[in-house]
Amino acid sequence: MNVVVVESPAKAKTINKYLGSGYKVLASFGHVRDLPAKDGSVLPDQDFEMFWEVDTASQKRMKDIADAVKSSDGLFLATDPDREGEAISWHVLDLLKKKRVIGDKPVKRVVFNAITKKAVLDAMANPRDIDTPLVDAYLARRALDYLVGFNLSPVLWRKLPGARSAGRVQSVALRLVCDRENEIERFVAEEYWNISALLKTPRGDEFEAKLVSHLGKRIQRNSVTNGDQAATIKALLEGARYGVESVEAKPVKRNPGPPFTTSTLQQAASSKLGFSASRTMQIAQKLYEGIDIGGETVGLITYMRTDGVQMAPEAIDAARAAVLDQFGPRYVPEKPRFYSTKAKNAQEAHEAIRPTDFNRSPDKLRRFLDSDQMRLYDLIWKRGIASQMASAEIERTTVEILADNNGEKAGLRAVGSVIRFDGFIAAYTDQREEGEAAEDGDDEDGRLPDINAREALAKQKVSASQHFTEPPPRYSEASLIKKMEELGIGRPSTYAATLKTLSDREYVITDKRKLVPHSKGRLVTAFLENFFTKYVEYDFTADLEEKLDKISAGELNWKDVLRDFWQDFFAQIEDTKELRVTNVLDALNEALAPLVFPKREDGSDPRICQVCGTGNLSLKLGKYGAFVGCSNYPECNYTRQLTSDGGAEAEAGGSNEPRALGKDPVTEEEITLRSGRFGPYIQRGDGKEAKRSSLPKGWTPASIDLEKALSLLALPRDVGPHPETGKMISAGLGRYGPFVLHDGTYANLESIEDVLSIGLNRAVTVLAEKQSKGPGARGRTAAAAIKELGDHPDGGAITVRDGRYGPYVNWGKVNATLPKGKDPQDITVEEALVLIAERAAKDGGGKAKAKKAPAKAAKAKSDDGAAEKPKKAAAKPKAVAAKKAPAKTAAKAKTTKKSAT
Repeated sequence: MNVVVVESPAKAKTINKYLGSGYKVLASFGHVRDLPAKDGSVLPDQDFEMFWEVDTASQKRMKDIADAVKSSDGLFLATDPDREGEAISWHVLDLLKKKRVIGDKPVKRVVFNAITKKAVLDAMANPRDIDTPLVDAYLARRALDYLVGFNLSPVLWRKLPGARSAGRVQSVALRLVCDRENEIERFVAEEYWNISALLKTPRGDEFEAKLVSHLGKRIQRNSVTNGDQAATIKALLEGARYGVESVEAKPVKRNPGPPFTTSTLQQAASSKLGFSASRTMQIAQKLYEGIDIGGETVGLITYMRTDGVQMAPEAIDAARAAVLDQFGPRYVPEKPRFYSTKAKNAQEAHEAIRPTDFNRSPDKLRRFLDSDQMRLYDLIWKRGIASQMASAEIERTTVEILADNNGEKAGLRAVGSVIRFDGFIAAYTDQREEGEAAEDGDDEDGRLPDINAREALAKQKVSASQHFTEPPPRYSEASLIKKMEELGIGRPSTYAATLKTLSDREYVITDKRKLVPHSKGRLVTAFLENFFTKYVEYDFTADLEEKLDKISAGELNWKDVLRDFWQDFFAQIEDTKELRVTNVLDALNEALAPLVFPKREDGSDPRICQVCGTGNLSLKLGKYGAFVGCSNYPECNYTRQLTSDGGAEAEAGGSNEPRALGKDPVTEEEITLRSGRFGPYIQRGDGKEAKRSSLPKGWTPASIDLEKALSLLALPRDVGPHPETGKMISAGLGRYGPFVLHDGTYANLESIEDVLSIGLNRAVTVLAEKQSKGPGARGRTAAAAIKELGDHPDGGAITVRDGRYGPYVNWGKVNATLPKGKDPQDITVEEALVLIAERAAKDGGGKAKAKKAPAKAAKAKSDDGAAEKPKKAAAKPKAVAAKKAPAKTAAKAKTTKKSAT
């Protein structure tokens, strides 16, 4: 018997059926070990030695694998076909060697791009060894993300309270969003006029032509800049005679695009289906791992983390055969189509995302898939088959028209297009993805009537319309992923995780599918741009990604890359130790002037306090983050929050006056929008009995109206009785976010919109999925350590932390609140020992318990995770004393492991 190790139990079950009784297939459930979330897990001074930890769940799984390998004939490592999958195989093999169960048994690595019987059997027949350069690239990426997260995040905590953490790729992605917001704020609208004429042919057909020249000068979009100029041209056209100078009909061919890569799939799913990047990858993972099709579990698509655009030769042949069968011979091009990627640093190590069998058309699978799976599979199938279809044939007609008014002449042009042969468009509606440039003819869908050269035209109407240029649009998830790919930032497996991190940390909020940087995200970006400029530069990040690719190709030594990076990075970290908070605030005041000092309607100086009239406004840093305050404090106590939409909203927030939204139609009580110490909230009525609700993540004060306020105040709401128990299911917004609740069981929802709209069927499904995963750990994560004081005489570190109710001293399980008014940066170890002793005495026995548990260091979630893609949630590390590291920080970065989704 041979043992085969895969990543997920779903794949294990399917592959075991393919291989038969001579094999035992076991799942690792993603990563089996990771760097402990504590300082000292990567030691640059010891040639970047890395310390790995196996969590409790993985220990049991590794024991099962080890027991099976003991009595086996050989081991096949069949984890995913990418850098992360290679790393998991390496980790499994390393642990098995340490358990001494391998001996002289043969160990082989197999990879398959699709979970079909043929793909799996072919892979098993062609094994290889573990790809060492690929593992080295993983180790380098993991170490880089760890070193940035564990050393840069504590700098943010010390110099920029309220900031969560920073990461290598996440910080650069955040900069893209913030830079776009800066462009929008600096944008100055310019006036321009569009001029056109509605004309009629001798046969009575009307069409519109646009002005393209005036008195021999070419007219472009912004050429006519004022009403007087537009009126002059309009007058000329009103009195002119019109004649057709030329009619040119030009055939144009449009070729299909390649099959999907990870990024193009995420872009198309966002633009056409409204899916987030993470939702797209969750659904794609299920389609890849397999769906029950009539009693047989079958993988429906190839591996979904790829930047390759080519299909395997047999897949191309199958696609062409399917085109012939379903569309006819005219739709099959003479030769197969081959594609190459334009993305920077693309590896093209795998196939593009395609159906495993083109004969499984969406209609044949409709009854086996849920709605979202069906929609995504339909998109993948259509794009895949269209990539091997004939070009669309379009006839584009351009009509040039001369307007003559007593020798004053102007030129007009009318353009129309007609599809003569639909080609690939018959399979894949070729609408542009968000952010894609227009191709020839894309902007002209209209069809022109029959128009002949040299014939006269009758004027029906001349129009001159005023317009203003618009700022560049905010990024959507789709357009941000496209931009990251163009710049070579991140990799296919990191895009979704990076975007989720930005959202989870509330650095970015999503408003109408657009990414809006939160004030705390803009503060972090401005801080990094001023004091860690190099590490948020696009080219630097892309070059580092290219070095990682060269490591995987065996062209660079991974530790040489780490040494080069660490030398400069550590020096910059050390330089910030002398950085004063006043220096930080001065830099941020200038960098974020439009946000901090929005223009006032009366034209007064936005930096002068509007309450006292003499004080200067400036950023201030408090334990709940940054705010704007007056320099005359405490005589003038004017403060206001920073908002993501600046301007009037910011000033309204500074008045601390409630904003009336309307009356509750049932109780007749006034509903108001207010600002409190924890941010904006909704209130109904007054006094102690008033009901309140904080604004959920993603909702800005400017977007709140009476309808939204009433929906929040109505929570929790009853969804309906559970069909099995008859007990009521409710949906609400709690301490840990949106949820549904049934009989004591909570299940998380993705957004507040889900809370307000979820129906009974979906709620039952969400609860069932939660129960199938088993009980999970609950409770708040440890608060961030903002200062280390040293070791307690009885062992264990003493730290100062910033908690929900203010700063406190922590030692093991003992938490002692600081006296009111005490600056946490001024606390000494002697004062802390007194506070700890008093707190332990009050708790009664707390001190004894505390001796057994040294302090846990503060966590900082690393940027795109510790790895290229999330494999599973990071296990909570055992409490261990922080090791001494070169950066001398005790900060922990919460790492993201690879999960089945």
